Amino acid sequence: MSLENLTPASGSTKSAGKRLGRGQASGKGGTAARGHNGQKSRSGYSRKIGFEGGQMPLQRRVPKFGFKNINRKEYRAVNIDTVQDLLTDKKVLKELTIELLIELRLAHPNDLVKILGRGKLDSPIKVTAHKFSASAKAAIEAAGGEAVTV
Repeated sequence: MSLENLTPASGSTKSAGKRLGRGQASGKGGTAARGHNGQKSRSGYSRKIGFEGGQMPLQRRVPKFGFKNINRKEYRAVNIDTVQDLLTDKKVLKELTIELLIELRLAHPNDLVKILGRGKLDSPIKVTAHKFSASAKAAIEAAGGEAVTV
């Protein structure tokens, strides 16, 4: 090791690159590597999302239709046949709650759960959910169970 081959530790020095707009001798003077004129050469320039250089943007060209209800409530659907599968696999015994559905990964923590009526239920079970379809409620009660709305 000698003085001529000493180097700083890797990552300890940061080169900021060439300084812009500091005279012609620097190599990046004059236009400061921004080219000549136009929007991009000005200070404070920022392009809007979807801007197409003055051409009518796609989002404005495409026709709009329909209605988006901002108050819509999304429900996580769980069918009666899924509940029956949980009973046969002994994952649920007498009661099915929302917490248990989250634990079994049939719903997420902030989901609203709705029980739907596809399939048949053989054994009585107490089901707790945010909503029930009429056929699901009838199927649960016909099997001797109870449908509890939260």
